[in-house]
Amino acid sequence: MVFCSGARRLVLNYSNVGTRHVKNPSADSPQRFYASLPRLTPQEVTTILQANEFTKDFEGPGSIKCYDSNQLASNNPIEDTRSEAQCLLTKGTLLGVFDGHGGGACAQVISKRLFHYISACLLPSEILKKYLESIENDRKLELIETFNDKVELVAEIRDLYHASFFSFVKELAEHGNAKEFQMETALENAFLRLDNDLSSEAMMKLSKKDAARTLAVAMSGAVAVIAHVDGPHLHVAGVGDCQAVLGVLSENDGWSTKIMTVEHNSDNRSEVERILSEHPNSERSTVIKMERLLGQLAPLRAMGDFRYKWTKEILQNVAVPYLGDGAIPPNYYTPPYLSAKPEVQYHRLTPRDKFLIIGTDGLWDLISPLEAVRLVGEHMSGKVTLSPLRLPKKNMKLSEINEMLLHRKEGLKKKPLDSNAATHLLRNALGGTEYGIDHGKLSQLLTLPGEVVRVFRDDITITVVYFDSEFLRHCPP
Repeated sequence: MVFCSGARRLVLNYSNVGTRHVKNPSADSPQRFYASLPRLTPQEVTTILQANEFTKDFEGPGSIKCYDSNQLASNNPIEDTRSEAQCLLTKGTLLGVFDGHGGGACAQVISKRLFHYISACLLPSEILKKYLESIENDRKLELIETFNDKVELVAEIRDLYHASFFSFVKELAEHGNAKEFQMETALENAFLRLDNDLSSEAMMKLSKKDAARTLAVAMSGAVAVIAHVDGPHLHVAGVGDCQAVLGVLSENDGWSTKIMTVEHNSDNRSEVERILSEHPNSERSTVIKMERLLGQLAPLRAMGDFRYKWTKEILQNVAVPYLGDGAIPPNYYTPPYLSAKPEVQYHRLTPRDKFLIIGTDGLWDLISPLEAVRLVGEHMSGKVTLSPLRLPKKNMKLSEINEMLLHRKEGLKKKPLDSNAATHLLRNALGGTEYGIDHGKLSQLLTLPGEVVRVFRDDITITVVYFDSEFLRHCPP
């Protein structure tokens, strides 16, 4: 079922609902099973790894200097996506990764829509009213500027989404100042309202083609992590099992991590207890079974996935005619079982907070947060050697030049193959060993046949955001 036009097409696929690849496969597993696969050259490996990389530099003063992003598919088509944008009517920058399941439709849609909902939730009523007036007068104000956005929604569905968003903004404009602004509440409101709109759109009486499209989004699902950076203020909102990790440089120049997300899966005992408490004791053995929601879904919070949220009657009327009786999970008695409410973490950035790594679980299944931070930290040191030495300012003292040369000499020991930190993480996550990069391992993992690649790795999406230490040093307390 074609969902998007332009750069990518999405196909509704329920064959892998509830599936999950093997975590941390042994290093020799691909070699053992697929020793006959052709060996890629180092240049061919690099071409594959760098195919989707992107770097954005920010001009002018601000807490973000730049960011690197990259993706590597396992599913075909890829079910991960990513989005980055500047809020135009406020000062914040938004960055997010989205990990789809049951097909990529939901992840693609929320990556296109969620930032608009967030940006609207950040605005006071008077600005929202001006925004509505600009639409009515065909002089539409833009709320965000997106970067590296290569996906366009098909026209019919885009108009439907615009109508839903317009209705939401009208409600915000009328009731937005009812309570004192809180960033955590604004982010929660954006997630939950978009999720509610996905549900409402799937139940509308539309043409058969459009009804199939909206149902594809509603019945697939996605987990997500969103970072909002405004000066020294970092807020991270997440549902599911994507992660955001701060890289912090200690006083002795060692690296430490600050985890900015809460994983919503069966390893999180408080999350499991929350879900069990919302249903009768008679369902304790079925609500979470085999470490999955109703024995099917691994993440315990997600957007979309209305097969775990709608009443049985709605599923019978809306989903079963298209998808059959399998659209209703077993032991489905007291829905909703699934929530799209994000958990929001706040951190005030300091000059020692050097970068933020945002990644889907395909990355974190292969390396730990601390290892990822160490790799990006080393990449920061080594990256300077990839370009010719230039003095940053005139009339530098000999002592300052000598310090630069010493840093460069140290960096040469860590000179990376990739200028993009997200690509550097990809290369090390797939091919890293305690002795360095194993080219054979990398080649095997990049040439596995499509029917088995999910056994060894998931889709991987990474964004690395670099902070400006000097800007943060001079931010008022």
